[in-house]
Amino acid sequence: MKAVVSIIMGSTSDLPVMEKAAKFLDEMEIPFEMNALSAHRTPQEVEDFAKNAEMRGIKVIIAGAGMAAALPGVIAASTTLPVIGVPVKGMLDGLDAMLSIIQMPPGIPVATVGVNAAQNAGILAAEMLALGDDSISIKLKAYKEDLKQKIVKANVDLAMVKYNYKVN
Repeated sequence: MKAVVSIIMGSTSDLPVMEKAAKFLDEMEIPFEMNALSAHRTPQEVEDFAKNAEMRGIKVIIAGAGMAAALPGVIAASTTLPVIGVPVKGMLDGLDAMLSIIQMPPGIPVATVGVNAAQNAGILAAEMLALGDDSISIKLKAYKEDLKQKIVKANVDLAMVKYNYKVN
């Protein structure tokens, strides 16, 4: 089994956020790898990783970063693979990280999900891979149908909740 998605975080302190992407990819049976790399503390390793990722079979990179949040952009600068940035909540409720990730210069795009929204990064990575893999596409459709059914059930349950002035 060879990884097709790489989950990168600035340090293992980001694992509680980034593991949501890992859990989703695991559920979808998509092989992935996880590593800690720091744009500031291990810049050479980050550049080497980004330049060699495609050759190793990686198709999508999910990069989480807080505060200065340079990691997703530094990776995107050294690869043509799609990079999904996950702003990790730290200072300023993650707004600083989010702005650092979305404000990339022309030619260096980083897709960005919400603050701490690593699960959405995993879903987006799966959607990208599903463009060329019918088995992933089928699993994603089932996942989305399950989301729909949860809301349908929630409305059935809400119909049973009674208030004096509730009309539905």
